[in-house]
Amino acid sequence: MRPTKKTQISEFKIRFAEEKDAEAIFDMIKELAEYETMKDKLKATKELLREALFHRKVAETVVGEYQGHVAGYSIFFHNFSSFRGKAGIYIEDLYVKPQLRGKGFGKAFFSFIAQLAVERKYDRLEWACLDWNAPYCLLQENGSCATTGMDHLSGSWQRFGEVD
Repeated sequence: MRPTKKTQISEFKIRFAEEKDAEAIFDMIKELAEYETMKDKLKATKELLREALFHRKVAETVVGEYQGHVAGYSIFFHNFSSFRGKAGIYIEDLYVKPQLRGKGFGKAFFSFIAQLAVERKYDRLEWACLDWNAPYCLLQENGSCATTGMDHLSGSWQRFGEVD
């Protein structure tokens, strides 16, 4: 079992997801799809998610717990730069439940994943956000690698308009 990391936020910790978390993660993915007004584009099922994340292990997932309850999640996977000759991490999702936003959980997730990249000797961290999602884009603008203490990582992100 992978360790749980306490954060600097009282009663908030981040840990690697386990198969028992699949339903909670899928519920939050549905919430994210609704928030991004993309519910009609959601094709994943709890079963597909369980198979991909916990059996085939095509991506990694961490969950944040606040006061003993799942508060959010992040799904990320590895990429590789042929020019640099090194791996990196791409953050696919970073989600915090609406009623718990504004407490610094998003930045804690970002810092946790940036630290993983450093520990694994990766040299970049990448992500994207929808251009209208001001809170997440602001997190990216203010939560760069430099502000998480990982200024030697190459961080890059892009804003996207409507997604097909």
